[in-house]
Amino acid sequence: MIKITIVSTKGGVGKTTLTANLGGILADSGFRVLLIDADPQPTLSSYYPLVHRADHGLMEFLVNSSVDQAVSQTTIENLDIVLSNDPDGKLRDWIRDAPDGRVRLKYILSLLEERYDFVLIDTQGAVGPLQDAAVAAADFMLSPIPPEILSAREFVRGTVSMIQRLEPMARLGAPIGPLRGVIYRQDRTVDAKMIADELRRASFTPSKGAITILDTVIPNAVVYREAATQKVPVHRLERSRKGPSLSARDTMTTLAKELIPNLPDLE
Repeated sequence: MIKITIVSTKGGVGKTTLTANLGGILADSGFRVLLIDADPQPTLSSYYPLVHRADHGLMEFLVNSSVDQAVSQTTIENLDIVLSNDPDGKLRDWIRDAPDGRVRLKYILSLLEERYDFVLIDTQGAVGPLQDAAVAAADFMLSPIPPEILSAREFVRGTVSMIQRLEPMARLGAPIGPLRGVIYRQDRTVDAKMIADELRRASFTPSKGAITILDTVIPNAVVYREAATQKVPVHRLERSRKGPSLSARDTMTTLAKELIPNLPDLE
């Protein structure tokens, strides 16, 4: 079971859309996927329709290790989800105060090793105990980076600081995994390309190798918004586009294979 936390210290960069679509392409390819909505603003929880809504959600999943009662089923075969049910942010305080709070999610996910092939954890765009727990539970992290100078600077500054702050988690048996950055919503402007190139050049210097910028680029295309509106994975809205850009299906497939080099061919 591969655990990926989608993370950024900046909000509004596309974490939820990336989580939903990566989970969708993996599930449609036959892999068993669990999404976890670890954001008090439950956008991922409403991204896909449900065929079964569990009685519990993330609060009980973490606090009571309520695995079976907290997993809902989406209308997409092989794609389950743990819904966010903590609008007041009480879970953040519980994680902060519990002796094993920041490693509890890692432990609970170990109980699901035989049930899922992938776990994708969506997080809020703010530093805090809940984000810490999601990062500590991951084999590696994925961060969408809009090719804008302010977003790029925040990514490098905030993410490097987060990784350095959580390094002591290794003493609790939760070493912090590597982080992959993906250029997200890139348009065809010269400025966007320059920022993307600069991130790749700088990625190994300030982060001391902790951050790698992927070759895959997710374009600024309307099809991603249309897919969210229709509540389907973007690769199901297959449509060709002018120019050298890949289709949405090809983009998500390429991203998945770059993240997981030994991944079998996807549908």
